[in-house]
Amino acid sequence: MTRVLTALTHHHEPEFVRLLESALDIELVRRCADVAELLSVGAAGVARVAVVSPDLRGLDRDALRQLAGHGVRVAGLVGPDDDEGERRLRQLGVATILGPKDDPYEVAAALTSLAGATTSVGASRSSTGSLINGREGAVGGTPAVAGWAGIPPDDGDHGDAGDGRSQLTVVWGPTGAPGRTTVAVTLAAHLAAAGMTTMVVDLDTWGSSVAQVLGLVDEAPGVAAAARASEQGTLDVPGLARLAPEVVPGLRVLTGLPKADRWPELRVAAIEDILRLSRGVVDHVVVDAGFAVEDDEELSYDTAAPRRNASTLTALEAADHLVVVGAADPVGLQRLVRAVQDVAVRPSPRPTVVVNKVRSSVAGPRPERAIRDVLGRFAGMDDVRFMPWAPDDCDAAVLAGRSLVEVAPESPLTLAVADLAARLDDRMPSRPRARGFRRSRRAV
Repeated sequence: MTRVLTALTHHHEPEFVRLLESALDIELVRRCADVAELLSVGAAGVARVAVVSPDLRGLDRDALRQLAGHGVRVAGLVGPDDDEGERRLRQLGVATILGPKDDPYEVAAALTSLAGATTSVGASRSSTGSLINGREGAVGGTPAVAGWAGIPPDDGDHGDAGDGRSQLTVVWGPTGAPGRTTVAVTLAAHLAAAGMTTMVVDLDTWGSSVAQVLGLVDEAPGVAAAARASEQGTLDVPGLARLAPEVVPGLRVLTGLPKADRWPELRVAAIEDILRLSRGVVDHVVVDAGFAVEDDEELSYDTAAPRRNASTLTALEAADHLVVVGAADPVGLQRLVRAVQDVAVRPSPRPTVVVNKVRSSVAGPRPERAIRDVLGRFAGMDDVRFMPWAPDDCDAAVLAGRSLVEVAPESPLTLAVADLAARLDDRMPSRPRARGFRRSRRAV
């Protein structure tokens, strides 16, 4: 017997309830009046399947993700001519669409299949709380779309890391301003200069700064607007491209939160959707992530509260490459060692460790050798890359509101990041030319 919940508006509820009552092996457990009741009953574990209306008030990606977290898979109910309702449900990730006049046998088969998928495929919860399920086949004539309700159907085959398409690199590091944003922006600029379309996504919920570094003084909607659209099921590849305009040819920027206290707007399901869709916009996505990776879920008690560090944790899990940036001074190196240890227990790629701001004034006459010996002896880090201290070049870039590739293409720091880009993406030449950035910038 498949136990079912419904949360339907008045348009087709009576007709569909009668249909369920006539279906074999289907038990209607509860008719929920709203999303709050649906989430509460779903959390109680009394049913495996829920049927919702596309116009149900409060229905969004986060609600569907919470249901998935409780093992409840979702089907949608739309009228025969409600194309807009079906489109919204599919963009939210609802795979199975039913009609109020469907055959009871087909409805029972579809709902039983959903319940079976919950049991057999299961939902594995990672340390970030992210739910990952397999893909679901067509049931009752419904086209197959992606996974659990909450992840929308794919907009195209973007490939896997290493196949030459749609790669995602997260630039991360400990607290203390080691230069994460400088490395992320310069890395993205090099990739764009080499002919790969690139996007910088600012996911730092503690102090986003990509917009300021690139001179985007006007408050663009950026990642907050993308998250809102994703929650409502209206974000797609063209929409994300509009929210992430080109600042120079080939380089797009999805700006971060204009105020750090707006971090609750970035929920996990929306961030997952934004990162997935960004692969359909550009060839390489570079994420500037916040420093904190503590799983603050315990602070939410028994509620489904947003988590400030979830954006960083979600990006780490989605990444194809991880660059960990630390500062070259004694305090920065200690923080770097601890950061590498912290990220090692998170779902993330093997890190490429970068020591930034290398100079002899804090590490002796041979700073690279001294730092390499210390990291190798006390932390077991043998493969470390070094970025030289270049404050004048960085200041000139910030003053101009441009990347180092534009302002100081022959700077030792710029060239060091170029070598890093070549290591991360084999489509990248070892010494890319930056002449393409001499054109005028597009106003944002």
